[in-house]
Amino acid sequence: MAPAVNDTSRLALEVHRILAAELLETLTDWGWEGVRASHAAVFTTIDRRSGSRLTELARRAHITKQGMMLLVDELQERGYVRRVPDPEDARAKIVRLTARGRRYATDVRRAVAAIESRMRRDLGHRGYAAMREGLEALVDNDEGDSRGT
Repeated sequence: MAPAVNDTSRLALEVHRILAAELLETLTDWGWEGVRASHAAVFTTIDRRSGSRLTELARRAHITKQGMMLLVDELQERGYVRRVPDPEDARAKIVRLTARGRRYATDVRRAVAAIESRMRRDLGHRGYAAMREGLEALVDNDEGDSRGT
């Protein structure tokens, strides 16, 4: 019998682990090998048409610029994204999806939607809505605290 998860942070980490494993299993079943759940931070936040700056991807994904840079480097090596000059700022680069990356992004979004659909079934509409509202409030409060310092 598994030990009880008794505090909120451990419970949140366990839910994250379960959801990440489900995402990876789904993507692997669909033929995407060698991907990690953390890659979803790029594919769920990038502007699919025009691409996005690295700093914007990091902000949207709520991770550091350095963390996002490591993800983008890895995905570029695997042929999912490419960096191109930003037409508005010669010093900056835009991260754009390759054709392979666009196919993968579509499957990531489909897999995430399927996971959320399963959670809605498991929790019921009200439970799912309450969970989302609570999580969004915690994230919004943290962002407000971060901006205030």
